[in-house]
Amino acid sequence: MSDFLNWLSALPAPLLYLVIAAAAFAENIFPPLPADTAIALGAFVAARGEGTAFGVWAATMVGNLGGALLMFVLGRRLGATWLQSKLPILGGPEGAVRVEEAYRKHGLWALSVSRFIPAVRAVVPPLAGALQVGVLRAMVAMSLASAVWYALVTWLAFSLGSNADALIAAVGRSQSIAAGVAVAIVVVALIVWRARQSGKHE
Repeated sequence: MSDFLNWLSALPAPLLYLVIAAAAFAENIFPPLPADTAIALGAFVAARGEGTAFGVWAATMVGNLGGALLMFVLGRRLGATWLQSKLPILGGPEGAVRVEEAYRKHGLWALSVSRFIPAVRAVVPPLAGALQVGVLRAMVAMSLASAVWYALVTWLAFSLGSNADALIAAVGRSQSIAAGVAVAIVVVALIVWRARQSGKHE
């Protein structure tokens, strides 16, 4: 990690923002990439150099939404069945089915909440495209989660002093908490929905 930090530290602010945006972009295409770590470290370097919190957040959002839009278009062209069977790296059939069911039952808010769940996050844009969700509505829904999450990562990077290890640990804890809350929201929503459906059939 020290070598990566040294490399980032040698970059001027514009190139540092570009690297951060590239990491956020690539996360949508190759989910195993530790993009949150790369973004957090980029923000960490920016905070101790010439970068600004808004610059880091804006670069991250541009990259993240650019990658999400690319995968949205891919999903629209290829369809949900092809994505589920041919691109397991997007989360596999189970993840895709969960997002599809959540969207059909709960609408756009489910797309936004699902972006907080690491195992499902990358499935959301292509599946939204495959479900023929309007591009503007889908991007707004997905950007809400990204805006909140990356604002938190940026804030942590600019507020944790000079300890990069503490930053990575804090980001990891925040990931677990955010994912847990998102899963809990989805579970509660499913329980409420099923209860209402049962009531209709009585």
